[in-house]
Amino acid sequence: MSKSKRSDTALLIIDVINDLDFPGGEKVLPWALRMVERLGPFAERMRRAGVPVIYVNDNFGYWRSNFRDIYTHCTRRGSRGRDVARALKPRPDDYFILKPKHSAFFATSLVPLLEHLGTKKLILAGLATNLCIFFSAHDAHMHEYKLTVLSDCCAAESDEDHDVALSQLQRFLHVRVCRSDEVGLHAKRRRPTARRSSRPRQTL
Repeated sequence: MSKSKRSDTALLIIDVINDLDFPGGEKVLPWALRMVERLGPFAERMRRAGVPVIYVNDNFGYWRSNFRDIYTHCTRRGSRGRDVARALKPRPDDYFILKPKHSAFFATSLVPLLEHLGTKKLILAGLATNLCIFFSAHDAHMHEYKLTVLSDCCAAESDEDHDVALSQLQRFLHVRVCRSDEVGLHAKRRRPTARRSSRPRQTL
C-alpha cells in the first residue's frame, strides 16, 4: 500500500459505480456510456500527473457493505450500469468513499481526506449532473473549494437537465465548467488556465 501524496487538486468521480436501477436510469445509460469515453482517459491522465482520484459513491442502502461489495452489485449480470461500472473500475491507488445521500460531502469522510491530501481545488465528474454532481458542487462551494466541473465527463437523463444544472453552477457558484481536454496537466500545482467551455452540452 503506497503512502498518500499531497496535492492541491483532486478529481472526484461521483456515482459511476452504479447499477442505474432507478426510474430514468434507462435514459441516463446512453449518455453515461459516452461519458466513459472521456472520463476513463481523463482519469488516467490525472493519475499520471499525480492528481489523486477519489471515487465517491452511493451505498444504495446497503449499510453493511463496502466499496468492493457495491462494485460487485453494480457489475452483476443483468445490471443496467454494468458496462459503465466495469469501464471505470477504480485503480488500486485510487481512494473511495461511500455516501448515504446525494452530496459527496454529507455524512462522509471526504473533508478529512481532502485535508490530509492538502487539496484546495476539486474537479468533479460523474452521475448525474443535475443531482449528485449538483449537490456535491454546492457543498464543495460551502467548504470554499475552488471548483471545476467537466461538462463532457458528466451525464444526466437529458440535455436539458445537464445544461440547466451546469448553467446554475456557473451563474450562482461561479464554478468553472469546461471539457476534459481543456484541463492542463499542470492542474496539480497551480490554477488551470484553460478557457471556459462555451458549449457544455452532454451531446459528445
